[in-house]
Amino acid sequence: MQIDQSAALIIGVSGQDGAYLADLLLARGLSVHGSSRDKESASFASLKAMGIFEGVRLHSVAPDDFRSVAAILKAVRPRYIFNLAAQSSVGLSFEQPVETIDSIMHATITIMEAVRFLGLDSRIYNASSSECFGNTNDKPADETTSFSPRSPYAVGKAAAFWAVANYREAYGLFTCSGILFNHESPMRPKRYVTQKIVHGVLDIRDRKTDILELGSLDMSRDWGWAPEYVDAMWRMVDRDVPEDFVIATGETHSLQDFVAAAFSAVGLDWREHVRISDAFRRPTDIIISRANPDKAKRLLGWTAETRMFDVVEKLLAAESARRAAAR
Repeated sequence: MQIDQSAALIIGVSGQDGAYLADLLLARGLSVHGSSRDKESASFASLKAMGIFEGVRLHSVAPDDFRSVAAILKAVRPRYIFNLAAQSSVGLSFEQPVETIDSIMHATITIMEAVRFLGLDSRIYNASSSECFGNTNDKPADETTSFSPRSPYAVGKAAAFWAVANYREAYGLFTCSGILFNHESPMRPKRYVTQKIVHGVLDIRDRKTDILELGSLDMSRDWGWAPEYVDAMWRMVDRDVPEDFVIATGETHSLQDFVAAAFSAVGLDWREHVRISDAFRRPTDIIISRANPDKAKRLLGWTAETRMFDVVEKLLAAESARRAAAR
């Protein structure tokens, strides 16, 4: 089946990465199609907030249903397919392990198998995760580092990663995985700890509350800026050879550093307002997550420009502006 060289399909367009990726692809002149399970009930708030809602052709697709996926692929015949759809909360995955693993693994294989079945010469990007590595300790993870997942979410992502590699090697499909470390933006839902911190800090600044409850502050992560990370996704499918890449800043900071920076930005001392609660601890968690994104720099020409302290400032500025506009 002949493909449309200018068409891109983002499966899971309503999320943070989907919205920023759609914006990037539209700017590059591509015909962008996006899907959610039910386009009539989805809000697509991120697309609307970015002013690109009218520019994306929306479809209803169940990513884990072969007939649904095959139908949209046959209609759109996309050159580029970005698989971003799944239950994406690590914390929630402990409460919904079956749904989480199934939504990741089953959907990934269904998409690749539909491409193979239809004979499409499409290029498939799969959203993998740094969670697959588990604790990296003092050695930054790269593309050769073994996986040691510590959550149902990470188990699903690890399985999907190897399925993608298998389809690339066994069937010759152009499939690649981006192993993205933490990347934030104002489009993140409030359940994510970075957004919880930002909202909590501003609530305390505005005297709506006096305490921010969090779990352990000892965890360390590599935090980057989501709009930059979707550019790496594009570069991965816009090259001749499909390969997997670690996408990160290469800098690791503790959650305490993040919290301290956020409170300091509004002139407050975090130690006077943060309360540690076991209620927010997960059954198992990653203590240290470090990354080595050297391969992305060498082969993609991609380097993160926004680092953790800049991320904090950007998130605070965006939420402050939103609150000011709502007054």
